[in-house]
Amino acid sequence: MLITNLRIPTPHPGEWPFTLSPVAHLVDGVELTAPVTFLVGENGSGKSTIVEAVADVCRINSEGGKAGTKYASRGPAATPLGEVLDVELTSLGLRLIHGPRLKRRGFFLRAETLFNLGNNVSGLYGYWEENLTEQSHGEGFFTVLERMVTGPGLYLMDEPEAALSFASCLRLLSLMDRVRGEGGQIICATHSPILASLPGAQILELDDHGIHTTEWDKLQVVDHWRRYLAKPEFYLRHALDQDAD
Repeated sequence: MLITNLRIPTPHPGEWPFTLSPVAHLVDGVELTAPVTFLVGENGSGKSTIVEAVADVCRINSEGGKAGTKYASRGPAATPLGEVLDVELTSLGLRLIHGPRLKRRGFFLRAETLFNLGNNVSGLYGYWEENLTEQSHGEGFFTVLERMVTGPGLYLMDEPEAALSFASCLRLLSLMDRVRGEGGQIICATHSPILASLPGAQILELDDHGIHTTEWDKLQVVDHWRRYLAKPEFYLRHALDQDAD
């Protein structure tokens, strides 16, 4: 483990993103108990906000990129939460995240900005040789994942399933399992019940009540998918009626 706790020292009432219940919950601190942690919740719940803040504190570009590089388009602590978040590091975490710049081990895969990153760093030393624009979306993701997410280090992911098929999500599960066995730590914001099913992973669900540890089969997103796949017409009736209005 590299990171064991996330917290903010004082409340910031009335200021975004501290008005989000999960972010406000960080005043009490959130313990990370496994090498892979999934943040699961609805759009706007604060998943990406928290992952971005961890990136800021760990000096990884919150728009995506590698630790210890000069790619960052913004400086450290560029997000409001990143400016105040306390990240509790183990001795290994201190060495791999805040050690000498060229020895830092960390990467933030952010789905929405990955190809902008690729346009800047593809072919550079320490990255990947392939041109992401010559690959499919999913192939490009795995080019990056397999090159940058390996061995001991901190790996942050924001909705990596965005470009992945069912089979590719299973492939990513295998990569996550391998990396945690190599001494890496992953914090992943996701909507995917496939990714969240990784055995032994910590699942933190974010909702209007804050952040709570839960089990895969108790996740709201898992329940919705089960119900939808069993009887899609129950959901479609409401969705299509709303569209018609």
